[in-house]
Amino acid sequence: MIDKREFYINGSWVAPSVANDHNVIDPSTEEPCAVISLGGQADTDAAVAAAKAALPGWMATPPEERIAAAERILEVYNTKAEEMAQAISLEMGAPIDMARQQQVGAGSWHIQNFITAAKDYAFDAPLGDHAPNDRIIHEAVGVCALITPWNWPMNQVTLKVIAALIAGCTMVLKPSEESPLNALLFAEIVDEAGLPPGVFNLVNGDGVGVGSQLCAHPDVDMVSFTGSSRAGKLISKTAADTLKRVSLELGGKGANLIFADADEKAVKRGVLHCMNNTGQSCNAPTRMLVQRELYDQAVETAAETANKVTVGSAHDEGRHVGPVVNEVQFNKIQDLIQKGIDEGARLVAGGTGRPDGLNRGFYVKPTVFADVTPDMTIAQEEIFGPVLSIMPFDSEEDGVRIANDTPYGLTNYVQTTNPARANRLARALRSGMVEMNGQSRAAGSPFGGMKQSGNGREGGTWGIEDFVEVKAVSGWTPGV
Repeated sequence: MIDKREFYINGSWVAPSVANDHNVIDPSTEEPCAVISLGGQADTDAAVAAAKAALPGWMATPPEERIAAAERILEVYNTKAEEMAQAISLEMGAPIDMARQQQVGAGSWHIQNFITAAKDYAFDAPLGDHAPNDRIIHEAVGVCALITPWNWPMNQVTLKVIAALIAGCTMVLKPSEESPLNALLFAEIVDEAGLPPGVFNLVNGDGVGVGSQLCAHPDVDMVSFTGSSRAGKLISKTAADTLKRVSLELGGKGANLIFADADEKAVKRGVLHCMNNTGQSCNAPTRMLVQRELYDQAVETAAETANKVTVGSAHDEGRHVGPVVNEVQFNKIQDLIQKGIDEGARLVAGGTGRPDGLNRGFYVKPTVFADVTPDMTIAQEEIFGPVLSIMPFDSEEDGVRIANDTPYGLTNYVQTTNPARANRLARALRSGMVEMNGQSRAAGSPFGGMKQSGNGREGGTWGIEDFVEVKAVSGWTPGV
């Protein structure tokens, strides 16, 4: 079994102050695959102290050198790609091919996009031609606590760490205790890239322990958190006592509006997108809203598509989906599928229990419900599994009303060949992101939501801006 009990603090690997072992479970087998330590208050304090001591020097480092550090991290990251894929697949259940292509690729994608954005970012610039002696300086917000989830681990670690580094912040990373191996490998990458001691620190722990300690710590200036809306509310309350900045990327219940004039692949594309990463994506299109005249055919196509999605071990190569991350998530998803049945939704694919032939491991049947109504539990709660809810709508206004009828507002999707309608919907849908006709957002596009989906933006220029303060200076003398 893999032994990774140490933390990365002040440029060195150190033992926890008090032994507190935690087994990492392989969700494909339900067996322990690694042991880590969960930190305590002394470990949190040591990491924050190291970050605080390193802050003045790193803030004063020219942006060009901070960008160069990110470039070194990317170079080392790419050499560790296969090792990173194996870690992610083992600990959170992404099939190995998907881990190689999507999970690891997300990390290198974001690092490169930050490097590109930073080279054009005005860290220090005049206010304007009307005020030659006024200066606007974007400087680091300070010591940051970065709390990342298990579902897209490198996606979230790089979105936070690289943006904070480039902004001039120092940090303590607390990855999910469910998927810590990738983050420990990332700490090795940062170490090899040669950052000054204390700029980047890592302490493993759970939310109740290290997570809460970081959020309450008086020497932490900012918390950047990705996870559930429930946890985001608790973090906001804890951080309020010290008036920390809080950036939250939380849950979602994405609506995928499919109009009668959508392209012929829209329904299949929506089902496969929902099932990707075994449904464990906050921006998954889990509510398929179909215009009435296309509805019956869409339900049939969705059921056929879901029934062709194969489920298997994360260790096997192929285009299947893997298990969900742990027993808690498995049981929650099973309960919600049963809730959908009990509340009268029509089950057209999947259902409760494991797929045939899989009696061990946290495997869930790709599931599709039709005739879902907006008041049903499965239409309102984030399931975080391979479960799709289909419901009909009549007019454009009707579709927008149903789509917006949720506490969340992360990503919505539109499928129509009418450009004017697409643009109207982009404005009408209450979400931080809207994706049209299967076209992904471009490099550097900001990721984040509205309402109970959070309040920050990650990626590109907007991701850097999350980690800076704006300082207005008068009486500045140019050129000296």
